[in-house]
Amino acid sequence: MSIDEDALVRRAFAAYFRSGGSDQPSGNSGLVMVDGKYYVHLYNGSRTLAVYRVDTSGRLKRLKRWPSEIDEPIFGPRSQRE
Repeated sequence: MSIDEDALVRRAFAAYFRSGGSDQPSGNSGLVMVDGKYYVHLYNGSRTLAVYRVDTSGRLKRLKRWPSEIDEPIFGPRSQRE
């Protein structure tokens, strides 16, 4: 699967706002990989607003529960967490 991170994040933002999300996600929200699976993590400050799982065809699915690693404290840019 070819990952276009910017496109996935834009689509996750759009899905979040279409679903009624009112808080503004941080511009640092982005793609993370946990146990070989990709997720788009939208957060505001230290609070998670939404997490979307990216499937093998690039579709997004909003999760009600997500891996605990996603909620670890955010230190520095996303690239340092992967």
